[in-house]
Amino acid sequence: MSLALDPAAQDLLFREARTANTFTDEPVTDEQVQAIYDLVKYGPTAFNQSPLRITLVRSPEARERLVKHMAEGNQPKTSAAPLVAILSSDNEFHEELPALFPHFPAAKDAFFSERPVRESAALLNSALQAAYFIVGVRAAGLAAGPMTGFDFTGVQKEFLDDDHTPLMVVNIGKPGENAWFPRSPRLAYEDVVTTV
Repeated sequence: MSLALDPAAQDLLFREARTANTFTDEPVTDEQVQAIYDLVKYGPTAFNQSPLRITLVRSPEARERLVKHMAEGNQPKTSAAPLVAILSSDNEFHEELPALFPHFPAAKDAFFSERPVRESAALLNSALQAAYFIVGVRAAGLAAGPMTGFDFTGVQKEFLDDDHTPLMVVNIGKPGENAWFPRSPRLAYEDVVTTV
């Protein structure tokens, strides 16, 4: 069976895409990031809650503050990437629900009045949005290097507040020399899919 998406686009987004470990020095522009967001904002979330928040790290000072919180093996990559994004979940996303879910504005209080419920929902749905963000970076012809090897508490204190939980740090840019590790194996269809 063929897919609706042409094979070149399938390769760009999935088959040939990898986590980049080196980048060229070609800048990533605000216009590119806006185009990525304008595409991926249509990805689904429960109640359209859209809890993902993106902090772009551009200045040398901010980069230095971030690198000190990265795991040792991730520090050189984060130092050299043209753009770094801190992806976090907004645990107060429910404040936007009357506008984002207008056909049931009471969802804000009916389902999300308790902070632990919001944190759980925000984590799941922002992780879903983060995956779309990575695909969007690829759709822009860029490479993404998502990482969770960092001091989460340190990054939260340095860049966020108590209402935002860091999910991952994503290095973004054009892939550089020797950017890819060899492709790791994947599970076969029959090892993943069960029909009942």
